[in-house]
Amino acid sequence: MLAFIAAEIPRLFTIYNVILLAKAAVTTLSLSAVGCVVGLLCGTLLTLARMSRRRSLWPLKALAFLYIEIMRRIPFLVTLMTFYFGAQVLGFNFSPLEIAFVSTSVISTAFVAEIVRTGLQAVKASQIEAAEVMNFSVWQSFWLVRLPQAWPIILPPVFGYFVLFIKDTALASQAGVLELTQAAKILNTKGFSASLVYATVLLLYFVISYPLARLGGHLEKRLGTARHSRSRRTV
Repeated sequence: MLAFIAAEIPRLFTIYNVILLAKAAVTTLSLSAVGCVVGLLCGTLLTLARMSRRRSLWPLKALAFLYIEIMRRIPFLVTLMTFYFGAQVLGFNFSPLEIAFVSTSVISTAFVAEIVRTGLQAVKASQIEAAEVMNFSVWQSFWLVRLPQAWPIILPPVFGYFVLFIKDTALASQAGVLELTQAAKILNTKGFSASLVYATVLLLYFVISYPLARLGGHLEKRLGTARHSRSRRTV
């Protein structure tokens, strides 16, 4: 068996197959990156709406709360299939990749919103009160006081979620998206050993995820040190 797999290696790593795997790896990384970037932007807006004290924004606050609570409890595959078949029913001619981008963004927005909310609430109330005493507007208080102190708390878990979400994008293969898992299925269908194909894909997932995980750990350590230094100076 091992001799058979070893004999397949030169045939597997032809130019065409390598290009196929490279495209699939780029798609996998792109789905996670776009999802997290959109999630960070939209999640921040949802969090601001949810934390608002204005009565006029109560309907928006309620909608933000419902969106976050509901979408965090729906599996990614269910969301993906809902958008996939829903687009067909409504007559939209979206490609599977476009559906996957929308689905990842919708799911990540809900999860990242909770991370952002936790980070913003970690800022001491005395800091916000000091900004109010200095007649800062709501936006000035957010951009100049709250966000700079919350950012070191928000970024590491967002980065960790980004790395974890890379694995979840494998479910996009169920909609026909050419990512790493789908590429493995294609190569296995072409007659290559499943053990060799999926071992290769496993290695590619590791090559993508491990450097990002190390970078996230470095950022967490560096930002955590800077945050503690500022805390000591404030005290």
